[in-house]
Amino acid sequence: MNYYKVENLEQYFKMYNKSVREPRKFWERIADENFTWYQRWDKVLEYDMSKAEIQWFVNGKLNITKNCIDRHLNKRGDKTAIIFEPNDPKEKAQHITYNELHQRVCKMANVLREQGVKKGDRVCIYLPMIPELAVSLLACARIGAIHSVVFAGFSATALNSRIVDCDAKFVITADGSYRGNKSIDLKGIVDEALEKAPMVQTVLVAKRTNTDVPMKEGRDKWLQPLLDSASSNNVAEIMDSENPLFILYTSGSTGKPKGMVHTTGGYMVYTAYTFKNVFRYEENDIYWCTADIGWITGHSYIVYGPLLNGATTVMFEGIPNYPDFGRFWEIVEKHKITQFYTAPTAIRSLAKESTEWVEKHDLSSLKVIGSVGEPINEEAWHWYNNHIGQKRCPITDTWWQTETGGVMIAPLPFVTPTKPTYATFPLPGVQAVLMDEKRNEIEDNQVVGSLCIKFPWPGIARTIWGDHQRYIDTYFSAFPGKYFTGDGALRDEVGYYRITGRVDDVVIVSGHNLGTAPIEDAINEHPAVAESAIVGFPHDIKGNALYGFITLKETGLTRDQNNLRNEINQHISTHIGPIAKLDKIQFVAGLPKTRSGKIMRRILRKIAEGDFSNFGDTSTLLNPEIVDLIKDDRIE
Repeated sequence: MNYYKVENLEQYFKMYNKSVREPRKFWERIADENFTWYQRWDKVLEYDMSKAEIQWFVNGKLNITKNCIDRHLNKRGDKTAIIFEPNDPKEKAQHITYNELHQRVCKMANVLREQGVKKGDRVCIYLPMIPELAVSLLACARIGAIHSVVFAGFSATALNSRIVDCDAKFVITADGSYRGNKSIDLKGIVDEALEKAPMVQTVLVAKRTNTDVPMKEGRDKWLQPLLDSASSNNVAEIMDSENPLFILYTSGSTGKPKGMVHTTGGYMVYTAYTFKNVFRYEENDIYWCTADIGWITGHSYIVYGPLLNGATTVMFEGIPNYPDFGRFWEIVEKHKITQFYTAPTAIRSLAKESTEWVEKHDLSSLKVIGSVGEPINEEAWHWYNNHIGQKRCPITDTWWQTETGGVMIAPLPFVTPTKPTYATFPLPGVQAVLMDEKRNEIEDNQVVGSLCIKFPWPGIARTIWGDHQRYIDTYFSAFPGKYFTGDGALRDEVGYYRITGRVDDVVIVSGHNLGTAPIEDAINEHPAVAESAIVGFPHDIKGNALYGFITLKETGLTRDQNNLRNEINQHISTHIGPIAKLDKIQFVAGLPKTRSGKIMRRILRKIAEGDFSNFGDTSTLLNPEIVDLIKDDRIE
């Protein structure tokens, strides 16, 4: 049995059962047979869930970039590692081979060392989706510096808070970035962020938009001249398995952002293993994840997972609707993409448009299509399946988190039968359980509970940077001895999992626990509805009632709104039950979303409650202007 790749459903069950019975042996064999180590580990795993202390491959020595790049050079040196597809389709795509990537990473690593970056230093990276972003990550990892990527759409305030929290003394940025038909002054945002970040000693600036930007003497340096004079010879730093690899901040949809710390050995093994299995990658495939490297999806499934497998991975600088709504499908055709991985938000937005944008492109190269970021609703699943997968490409609906490092629950294409809206079975090595309100493990199927993981996996984050107690309190206190995901889930009669939404997105109405995700699914199936978000608000009789914020398709905009409200509630009544009907329905132009596509429900809750006192920092939203529009039209 090949431990590294699951070939069929029978093998999945065998492998899964073995991974549960003997998790140490299972992960040890994968780590042993598929990676290059300077020194083998003394012990596979040490852990104490009560203290949230977890170590994998104890005292193992490695460098992740040796595994991502160097070990491929003999066999795949001339193979394309990264395809860079620019924002403007008129600009030529770049094909960077493993040999070229090696040279670029070594040069960048030497530049960082020459600028005083040492092992353990934090380097904040605030770059657009250009090759320098992937190169910077890998160069940090090569010299043992801890990279902290901040999505280059965040505000100066958000950037500052992350730089200050991890005490980063180095920043890598660009003069500007392109996003559709706009250009953004990245350097200006960095300058503003650094006004209150005196710890930053050096800012390296890549050229992208070739705009004039102010350069602070002694601190700011153009990157390219330093690269031009740098040597391409670089010896990778020997790292311990548990040395931090990166800090990545959650979007902060509730409270202060959490700097999740991922370490080197376990993260390497887990991302490589999950990439291979979830996307069924074969040697000559061309894989494309549409995410930004500023999020965990980009870390794990644009950079590390693909490169660890010697894959060709696509980096896309642009957006799905520029210069038109066919951009994604034009890229699939152009590069003959075999695996395509995107978010339900993108799928829903493109599904609103004419299918002519899809039909004019040849998508026959596709073998596997994936979904990430949130549960995919049934209507979007079918549109994706029918029009993009053309009913022949399995959809891998993946559930995972920044904290988990890699995919945890997902159908394995051509192995696991798919079921719309279900993430199906846990991956081998992932011991998922449902817990009830009394902290008991739920053995039965066809139930809803709190989703927990009862045994460590190699990709788990080790702590929150600078605040381990917060890590314990957030993830390990609700259900002692287990990692609490914060999500609720339904397990069906065969053991498939369906994520029902955040546990804090369960509203108790007249004593009934109502998950908002299934209600939203029902609403989104109405032909006039594009997207919806449901929150609770205080009600004198019911305790809580439901408030719906709903965006309409063009066909819905011309409808009588009261009739439409009645139809939507009838739809909910039919699909969920009369108890789930909405007391208030507000039709909105859009929903407040983070840059990763998550709906900021805390803002919607405050609007529903009529509390406009403090929405927090809305500058990090994709569409901050929408908040005032929603607030002004609130239904009393």
